[in-house]
Amino acid sequence: MKDLASMGINLMKKSIKIVAVLILTLSTSLFVLSIGARISGIYINTTPSLPVGFYKVVDEPILSGAYVAFCPPQGAVFDIARDRSYINQGNCPGGYGLLLKRVFAQSGDRVSIDQAGIFVNGEHLPNSAQLKTDAEGHALPQYRLQAALDDSEYLLLSDLNPQSFDARYFGLIARDQIQQVVRPVFTWSH
Repeated sequence: MKDLASMGINLMKKSIKIVAVLILTLSTSLFVLSIGARISGIYINTTPSLPVGFYKVVDEPILSGAYVAFCPPQGAVFDIARDRSYINQGNCPGGYGLLLKRVFAQSGDRVSIDQAGIFVNGEHLPNSAQLKTDAEGHALPQYRLQAALDDSEYLLLSDLNPQSFDARYFGLIARDQIQQVVRPVFTWSH
């Protein structure tokens, strides 16, 4: 009976080691793949803020409708977002990860942000109403703004996901925060 029990324990230990090696191999492979993609100018979006898929860096101007990659500015709202995992940790100042969002307003556009949502030049943007709390019940920032944007300001958000952490909570992004314009290469949602 003891031999049978010890054989079962040894089999379980071997199974756990095999699973651990498989997980480590898969994690390492994904990490290397993401580094290779980034070096080649490809971003992999896995969040529902934009269609999930691959985005390529392009040499185009930052215009309304463009997708952009940006480093969030350091501040309390992004510290909260990082700590609550709304955004990933990464290599941007403050330890924030690079974000991908779509440009919805730029220089000269009039923007209004309140709990009802975001209005650009008087037009209400879809899925832009602010939520009071996140899925865990934590209070969300309630950003307010009424302004005409200047040459260095952009409104970045997701019109696909009503739960996206975007301009409705952090406001405008300065031009110097935007790293690149990106274009979808292959997406499989929305």
